[in-house]
Amino acid sequence: MKEGGKKLRFLLFAVLVICVAACGDRNAYVPPPPPKVMVSQPLQRPVTDYLEFTGNVVAYQTVPLQARVEGYLEKVLFYDGQYVKNGQLLFLIQQNTYEAKLKQAQASLMAEKAQLEHAETEYRRYAKLVQEDAAAQTDVDRWRYERDSRRAAVLAAEAQVELARLNLSYTRVVAPFDGRMGRHLKDPGTLVGAGEKTLLAEINQIDPIYVYFNINEQDLLRVRGKDPESPAGGKGKEYPVQVALADETDFPHAGQLDFAAISLNPTTGSLMLRAILANPRRVLLPGMFARVRVPIAEQQKALLVPEAAISFDQIGPYLRVVNDKNLVERRGVKLGVQDGSFRAILEGLQPQDWVVVTGMLRAIPGREVTPERTTLSATAPPAPESGERRP
Repeated sequence: MKEGGKKLRFLLFAVLVICVAACGDRNAYVPPPPPKVMVSQPLQRPVTDYLEFTGNVVAYQTVPLQARVEGYLEKVLFYDGQYVKNGQLLFLIQQNTYEAKLKQAQASLMAEKAQLEHAETEYRRYAKLVQEDAAAQTDVDRWRYERDSRRAAVLAAEAQVELARLNLSYTRVVAPFDGRMGRHLKDPGTLVGAGEKTLLAEINQIDPIYVYFNINEQDLLRVRGKDPESPAGGKGKEYPVQVALADETDFPHAGQLDFAAISLNPTTGSLMLRAILANPRRVLLPGMFARVRVPIAEQQKALLVPEAAISFDQIGPYLRVVNDKNLVERRGVKLGVQDGSFRAILEGLQPQDWVVVTGMLRAIPGREVTPERTTLSATAPPAPESGERRP
């Protein structure tokens, strides 16, 4: 019995030791491994430095179409907003009155020509009779005067015919250029041109098209450089311009500067500039606001990082850089021009630095991470993970 009790106590002691050991292993703290982040060295390639402005789109030409003669409006030969061709008939004003006036002027001209022919015949006849002493010199002088008067009358009658023909042509209102029509302001049957110039409609030429914007004095000096010729100042240097609308991420519309104001606005300290662009698809419409980009100079071997890798705080923009001890450093940087989904870094970054491009929320400055190295692609930067900031 005593031996059996000893064995039982030994077994109980062994079980207790095992349980205590197991409980101790379960409560021991094991630190988690450093979080994984994706790092890459900055992309190196030439980029072009730009200045960006906000501009306003203006039609190349805007012409109000007016009734230049009096009459009833017979036809409106376009629909509102239609694109029309140069010389296309748009309005037709009552023509019968002006056709009759043209015939009347032509009849008067024929009568004056007949009287001129008679006066010339009589003058030649009396001039011959004077040589034969069969007529007085006063008769010759009278018919010379009559001939010259009829010549003047013929010229006046010809002018009346031209005026009548011109007034008849004014009854046909045609498009002065290829453009887009506004809404018609007068309906058929309305009396127009009665003692005033009646506005019928408005037409805009939007191909090519203008974009106006303003540049401040400091940026103007950067664009101009040491060249004294101002932008769009004549036959000198050409300045390309790129334009984008509010819903366009790139700048697909290309043009160039063609005009600069002769002086800066003393109130705003800015100079008004104008760019001209081709607009064959009529995407740009007058009155639109547009983003304007003017290239300044090309930077050789610029360092670029994805826009999503840049963070901001009260101090300014910064990058998360992993050093050789796998510790995350906050690296304050100076930003340059944006190039697609990348941003050029002017100061604060070296080509051999490893920048955190994915996993920024896990890359806390001063903490250790497990970096996974990758290579940036010029066309497709690494996609940010869920919850991370997108550019």
